Amino acid sequence: MKPVLKLYRGYANEDELIVMGHVFKPGMAPEYDFSKKSFRNATSVIQSFRIKTEANADIYLHHNDEKIHTKTLDDGYFKFSIPLKQETKHGWMEYQVSMDYKGEQIIESGSFIRPHPGNLGFISDIDDTFLISHTQSPLRKLYILLFRNVSKRKIFQNVVAHYQALSAAGRNSKEEENAFFYVSSSEWNLYRFIIDFTEIHKLPKAVLLLKNIKTSLKDFVMSGRGGHNHKFEKIKHILEFYPHLTYTLLGDDSQQDPFLYETICKIFPVNVKAVYIRQTGHAKKEKTIAALSNLDTLNIQTCYFSDSAEAIAHSKRIGLIPE
Repeated sequence: MKPVLKLYRGYANEDELIVMGHVFKPGMAPEYDFSKKSFRNATSVIQSFRIKTEANADIYLHHNDEKIHTKTLDDGYFKFSIPLKQETKHGWMEYQVSMDYKGEQIIESGSFIRPHPGNLGFISDIDDTFLISHTQSPLRKLYILLFRNVSKRKIFQNVVAHYQALSAAGRNSKEEENAFFYVSSSEWNLYRFIIDFTEIHKLPKAVLLLKNIKTSLKDFVMSGRGGHNHKFEKIKHILEFYPHLTYTLLGDDSQQDPFLYETICKIFPVNVKAVYIRQTGHAKKEKTIAALSNLDTLNIQTCYFSDSAEAIAHSKRIGLIPE
């Protein structure tokens, strides 16, 4: 058996490329099967939180005829942030990372995006923004995660049409897409599940920025919970990395999205065009209404909606997507 090298989608601007991944100890399954049913699905989910990572492993990024060396962190995570010297293409492109193990080279390929010239970027939460997760009911959320496989998980009505329209907004070609980022409090353990879900439902291909990986059943029970500072830092990083994009932020009112987005808008008052917040309960929340009303005074368009059809109509009204 040999270590498992797992890559995630990366991203680049005009000057820098960022790609990342994890290295797992020998014997860890490279991809857990989230398509199994009932108890078999539960087993796959639990196994994804019982992984063991490889600290200080030597890994190499192959880029532009260079072989760039780094080592994994204590939790097996690695991240290459390198200057771009020759990159001229835009859109999704491939990258390769390798590691040596007992004289054998392990090579994996991933993809990264360098956004097409344009002015639109989209940052979306996942749970209860497009994936129905019942975040406000931890036991129900846990049950659904365990016993409903990826093909049985539900998506909100009309959300796919909205996201697809946003992805194509202002583009001149079907080959071009606006930059999409899915930023969540879910851990890297669920990366494959989220990728599979978005592909099944034909949501825009996006960079995922998730929470630190977990390696125990105790961590699994607490999955997606705890502080949301990491989401703030990830969103702030995106806006700083692509300062010339005009952003739309999409989230829901089940946790802290309205207040995180309010803070982001106060720091980047020129960069954010619109904020969309999904209503997850029977009634709108007063604190969410207050946060969005505050953004209205900053000339940022806001929409607090229960059905994505409302969000689509709003996007057309403000000229974000065509009529």
